[in-house]
Amino acid sequence: MHVHLDVADPLSRPAPLLVVAVPRGMRPEAGFLQRLDQAFSGAVSRVLDAGDLAGKAGGDVVLYGSGDGPERVALVSVGEVGAYDAEQVRRFVARGVRIAERLHVDAVSCWLDGFGAVADAELGQAAAEGAALAAWRFTELKKPPGDAPQVAVGEARFFSEGDTKAVEKGVAKGAVIAAAENFARTLQARPGNLATPSHLAAEAERVAAENGLAVTVFDEARLAKEGMNAILAVSQGSEEEARLIVLEHRGGAKGDAPLVLVGKGVTFDAGGISIKPAASMDEMKFDMSAGAAVIAAMQAVAQLGVKANVVGIVPSSENLPSGTALKPGDVIRTLAGKTVEVVNTDAEGRLLLADALAWGARMKPAAMVDCATLTGSVIIGLGHHAAAVLGTDDALVEELRAAGSRSGERCWPLPLWDEYREQLDSETADFMNVGGRPAGTITAACFLREFVGDVPWAHLDVAGTAWGDGKVPYQRKGGYGFPTRLLVEWVLSRVG
Repeated sequence: MHVHLDVADPLSRPAPLLVVAVPRGMRPEAGFLQRLDQAFSGAVSRVLDAGDLAGKAGGDVVLYGSGDGPERVALVSVGEVGAYDAEQVRRFVARGVRIAERLHVDAVSCWLDGFGAVADAELGQAAAEGAALAAWRFTELKKPPGDAPQVAVGEARFFSEGDTKAVEKGVAKGAVIAAAENFARTLQARPGNLATPSHLAAEAERVAAENGLAVTVFDEARLAKEGMNAILAVSQGSEEEARLIVLEHRGGAKGDAPLVLVGKGVTFDAGGISIKPAASMDEMKFDMSAGAAVIAAMQAVAQLGVKANVVGIVPSSENLPSGTALKPGDVIRTLAGKTVEVVNTDAEGRLLLADALAWGARMKPAAMVDCATLTGSVIIGLGHHAAAVLGTDDALVEELRAAGSRSGERCWPLPLWDEYREQLDSETADFMNVGGRPAGTITAACFLREFVGDVPWAHLDVAGTAWGDGKVPYQRKGGYGFPTRLLVEWVLSRVG
């Protein structure tokens, strides 16, 4: 999608659709709403008097104009005055894209004033993100439509009375970040027979070549040589080979400690010998969502020219049952030298992350953040509205929580007390890979903590937020790209 700021008068600019935010209780007595009401012969007043926008935020009424200005104006309810943040802007603009789709027009214009609490740069960024994320759809595996092709919204134009340079800067930034998240969504949408570990590696190599990143891909011979037995153990039930993908953005000074992002990349998870129920198993193509987000975040970091050294690590494998698969009760010696009793082969993501985190810790990073669709328990605790964040450094956890609030990809802290670690005690090995049903999200994080040493580290459990039914206007059913935007915002917060 092409997104840009227009400095013309939106009422004189020809456009198929202009979308205008109407706060609850607002009257067209001054400013742009008054001008709009006059241009449409009092139609805005009549809509508000009739109470057609009195419902919850997101409702809309379309007016049809005549003359040289916009052909249609959509009035969109945005809730109470003063309750706005960047996420409300994203959803407002995304609603405009949805209205354009409904009306079968290929471009949308959005009047952005009225969100006074949002700074100009944030306003532009959120608007660009909302438009580009809403316009994305996955069509590469579908036959082109016949006589009535679906109209794609390919352009979003924004109007604002704010600081033009600040808004333009925000729009450019938001376009880069949204494009990255849409790339993650495309990787998520590809089925497991296409999006294999080697496919993820090839896509990472393409991203590196196009954006000036260094890339290293470990095949199984290299994994064995390095002693990454946990990754290999998960992979041994599949004919598809595992990969470890390492992307490096060298934007800081040589020798500066990097920021390390680690993302679980299980391209299909049947559960191994501890096989999952058949119902909804097709959704397990999404078990590589965090890995896709890390590759996409590295793309955005490079395109934004971040002045820091940033490393993205993605351990990738399938998890299938076969005669060669990992068995419950097996013991693995990890890269860190610690042994793990595998009591459930469906807790495989933490095994991949164990070796990847140990590898990342060797880089002596300033901070390391991993993300994974790790536990169903997080959905019980937080539903589908937020990821869980846990870590060894309270300041880092707070940085991620704040980045989640700015990006709209929220996360919420859970404790990581030592008492939870006792649930992982094993009679056979240094510890088990699961600690039972109670506090499953926390004990999974306790397991990961064993592999990070003294590095400031935090873990994002995104099992409840990586994909879903698409209830937010800029989402669609399927993968969301979460937490691409969160990771990028966190990296940017580290460089000021």
